[in-house]
Amino acid sequence: VCLFLMAANVLEEDSMEQDIESPVTFHQPKLPKQAREDLPKNINKECAKRKIQRYVRKDGKCNVHHGNVRETYRYLTDIFTTLVDLKWRFNLLIFVMVYTVTWLFFGMIWWLIAYMRGDMDHIGDSTWTPCVSNLNGFVSAFLFSIETETTIGYGYRVITDKCPEGIILLLVQSVLGSIVNAFMVGCMFVKISQPKKRAETLVFSTNAVISMRDGKLCLMFRVGDLRNSHIVEASIRAKLIKSKQTKEGEFIPLNQTDINVGYYTGDDRLFLVSPLIISHEINQQSPFWEISKAQLPKEELEIVVILEGMVEATGMTCQARSSYITSEILWGYRFTPVLTLEDGFYEVDYNSFHETYETNTPVYSAKELAEMASRAELPLTWSVSSKLDQHAELETEEEEKNQEDQNERNGDVANLENESKV
Repeated sequence: VCLFLMAANVLEEDSMEQDIESPVTFHQPKLPKQAREDLPKNINKECAKRKIQRYVRKDGKCNVHHGNVRETYRYLTDIFTTLVDLKWRFNLLIFVMVYTVTWLFFGMIWWLIAYMRGDMDHIGDSTWTPCVSNLNGFVSAFLFSIETETTIGYGYRVITDKCPEGIILLLVQSVLGSIVNAFMVGCMFVKISQPKKRAETLVFSTNAVISMRDGKLCLMFRVGDLRNSHIVEASIRAKLIKSKQTKEGEFIPLNQTDINVGYYTGDDRLFLVSPLIISHEINQQSPFWEISKAQLPKEELEIVVILEGMVEATGMTCQARSSYITSEILWGYRFTPVLTLEDGFYEVDYNSFHETYETNTPVYSAKELAEMASRAELPLTWSVSSKLDQHAELETEEEEKNQEDQNERNGDVANLENESKV
């Protein structure tokens, strides 16, 4: 894109030098993908910036499309799930088509039986016993098929006991009609009662924040439930989506890393009656251990949060998702309180659910803060160790002096003995 803009500017400058009455027409060059990716970054910094593509959108839908799927027969092996996953317009179309086709199919068979038995030639003959009374054409056979499969039974067109093939067809259509009803009605019931809409009332804060909590740097976001009916056995988990390269040189796109939000302490299991702030302590096991405030905007990462639980009214499992990219992570902010105590009850103000306020937070990473804290304790350690070392050196020096004095005394006594002998 940047190269296209430069080419357009050059051609416009050339056209300004030419005659006004002779306009210059040009075509933007088509560059291959590799050439577009290898554009020099110093042309235009704004053009060189890559747009961060979400893995999970804010509404919880996964931004992934499956292409070049050759084994499409696998969708037909699980036809029930395939029908449930279809959009409503296709689901309703299939619902109507299945019933219409079965009615037409069995209506055609009823008409063929009547035609082959000769019932059409004896219409109005009171001495002739037809297979189906008052069946005088394909339309009436189609109506009899609908009445049989839906068990309406108007009583005008009825099967007689002189038609064994009709009795067998009646049994087959009744059984197959019950199967079709169970399958299609069950599919529509599951489609209607899907807990996806329950997730619409589970809300996540627009932004995530990083600030100090209990003397430790923490990443936090807020979750809430707009309904009075609660989510039973609610649990929260988070994933860091970030590409990485292994030590062997293997590139792993969209690598998923767990973010601990209280799994070992049980804080990930929520009693979601009022909005809760989910906290992740940035320690040595955290993927944010070496990320500072200045480095955070340069990172290409995404935090996916997943809230799961059972709907209290139906007992079905519900899942709500959201995500935060680097531009949605605020360093040095906290969430505004939303819970107040009223006369005999607690009130939640959802107008302030997404609001934050700035707080005093160091701009250093958690690793740098830990190193600075360790350096602040080092002088005391050095003083104690140096005193111990000095005391040990003095003791060794005194022992050496005492040893030398003893040797000198022993030498003097030996000399005196020698002199006395002489």
